[in-house]
Amino acid sequence: MRMTKYLLTAALLSSTLSACDDFLDYSPRGTVLEPQIQTPEGADKMVVAAYSVLGNDHWTVPYSSMWPYGNVRAGDAYKGGGGTGDMGAFNNVEQFVYVQPSLGEIDGMWFRLYVGVSRANQALQTLGTLSEAQMPTKTLREAEVRFIRGHFYFLLKTLFNRVPWIDETVPVAQYATISNVALSSEELWEKIAVDFQFAAQNLPGQQADAGRVNRYAAQAYLAKVELYRAYVQNDAHQVISIDGARLERVVALADSVISSGRYGLTADFAENFLYETENNRESIFAIEMSRSDGTPNGRVDMGNGLNYPMGPYGCCWFHIPSQNLVNAFKTDADGLPQFTTFNQTSLRDTVPADYRTHGIDPRLDHTVGIVGHPFKYDPNFVFERSWTRTPQTYGYRSSMKELQHRQSAGLQQVGPFWASAKDVVVIRYADLLLWKAEALIELGRPAEALPIINEIRRRAASSTGRLKYADGSPVSNYRIKQYTTARWTQDFARTALRWERRLELALEGHRFFDLVRWGIAEPTLNGYFQVERTRHDYLQNAKFTAGRDEYLPIPDKQIAFSKGLYQQNPGY
Repeated sequence: MRMTKYLLTAALLSSTLSACDDFLDYSPRGTVLEPQIQTPEGADKMVVAAYSVLGNDHWTVPYSSMWPYGNVRAGDAYKGGGGTGDMGAFNNVEQFVYVQPSLGEIDGMWFRLYVGVSRANQALQTLGTLSEAQMPTKTLREAEVRFIRGHFYFLLKTLFNRVPWIDETVPVAQYATISNVALSSEELWEKIAVDFQFAAQNLPGQQADAGRVNRYAAQAYLAKVELYRAYVQNDAHQVISIDGARLERVVALADSVISSGRYGLTADFAENFLYETENNRESIFAIEMSRSDGTPNGRVDMGNGLNYPMGPYGCCWFHIPSQNLVNAFKTDADGLPQFTTFNQTSLRDTVPADYRTHGIDPRLDHTVGIVGHPFKYDPNFVFERSWTRTPQTYGYRSSMKELQHRQSAGLQQVGPFWASAKDVVVIRYADLLLWKAEALIELGRPAEALPIINEIRRRAASSTGRLKYADGSPVSNYRIKQYTTARWTQDFARTALRWERRLELALEGHRFFDLVRWGIAEPTLNGYFQVERTRHDYLQNAKFTAGRDEYLPIPDKQIAFSKGLYQQNPGY
């Protein structure tokens, strides 16, 4: 259900109020006035309106998949497209040195995320006008909306770090008076955590509607918040300490979700990336998408609309897996990652024989479209060189997890772009397991993390049934095994955990934020650029600057709106 409310929202941070004469004071058509929504039915519609923003991103502002900000910035993907000037802002993001506060896409991200905050605040204001007697579901709906607000603020915090906290109690006239540094980093994390805590305490374990969040989704998201804030940063974005109490909280929250019995790993890794198997037991929090729902284009995943390859799709081939990421899927003779040597030799993008001579983690063929390999598990739908657009710049590969088969019932064309009704999973069970394992390792309990990581690797090893050619032969030489207790020290376990997160969650939008949380973004990314610039000329000037590039700049337009009250992030 779509609604428009005739109110100035917190998201319209680039607008100003102006006085209106009496003769202009009328009820415009197509709007909803406050008395009309201050009913249980109206309040429910406002909650639905808040949910709707979760999937309202656009190919220029992809905040559900976060592919430019979580993957391209992390060295897991190249921007792709028609060259470095095509969606040039994402090229700037990829290389860091060209990022400026004036970039429209960055301002668009800020704006759209605050639209989400605003919708949540409006829903809370409406709910606040009703009593429990009038609306027995009032507290439940408040919990849902506070979860949604927490989600948008989490994205704002991890993208921009210093942002203004505006909730439902703040009058519109005061929006521009709230500084983005009014709260310390810890105070802002606490505000976000309190929203998820309220949701966890007031949501049921199960909801009738698949798209509504439940108690376990709130507990899982709260665990994520506690994990991020456990790594304490100074003003230069360096990790100066790790809060053990918060890590204990992560373990307890993860255990609550695990012990519910509602979630688990799917039998086949592929089930997480197919329209036909969405809403499975691994999905803890997902953004619901749809098509043929009465709206002009459906509620399809436009955030990934640029990413389909050429050939049978025709547009636009962005989000191209990097050579570094592909090489990371190689395994040694024992079926384990090649932590230190993985990037010394490459799995070439147009030489299928390379994938049959090296040991390969099966998750590679679930993640990357490779020339000569079946695309989206169809042995008669083989990725070809002609599916690429500018291979002289970005090579001959394609991302694949977020894409759907050309004949999928969930796929549709929107103008020149393609988008699917496949739900966008924000938190899946494997991610939760790895949060718990990470917390245990940093708490000095690596032995307890070993079976968790091995459970995920065991699932990966058994996920080869769809990875076959038409004659039934395996696409690659799959060789993956579990870790043993040998050498399983805290340091080794930490390396294994971080590697496992990269492979399991590759191209799902998490990698850059992991690197910043761990405090290793600068050495990891400058090491990446040192090798990648020998493979791709356009990366000659790319450089990550510690103390600046961990976060995006505060957009110029937002600083102008605040009349200089907002403080720019360091280095910009």
